[in-house]
Amino acid sequence: QVQLVESGGGLVQPGGSLRLSCTASGTIFSFPTMGWYRQAPGKQRELVAGITGGGTTKYADSVKGRFAISRDRAQRTAYLRMNNLEPDDTAVYLCNFKRVPDSVGTWGQGTQVTVSS
Repeated sequence: QVQLVESGGGLVQPGGSLRLSCTASGTIFSFPTMGWYRQAPGKQRELVAGITGGGTTKYADSVKGRFAISRDRAQRTAYLRMNNLEPDDTAVYLCNFKRVPDSVGTWGQGTQVTVSS
C-alpha cells in the first residue's frame, strides 16, 4: 500500500524559509506527476506547485518567484522550497502523487505551515 509521508512544516516568521519533503513508501513504482496543495481554514484546497513527467512546472500566481518544486531522480520524493513566506501562506500543505496524469492519485497526510511573528 502506497503511503506519502510529508515533513518540514513548522512555525516561521514572515520573510523566512521552509523546505517541505514528501516521500512515497510501500511501492517500487515512480510517480511522474507530483503536486503540492494547501488548505487554509475556511478556504478551498488549492494547487500551489506541480511538476509533470517531462519536468514542466507550474505555480499558483500567489507563490510565483517565491516557491520552487523539485523531485528526486527516482520520482518518489518531491520537495517544495518556500522562500519569503507571508502570513497568507499559512495552511496545511499536502502532497499528491500520480502514476497517471489524470488519475486521482495518492495524498499525503499534510504538514502544517504557520507564518507568524
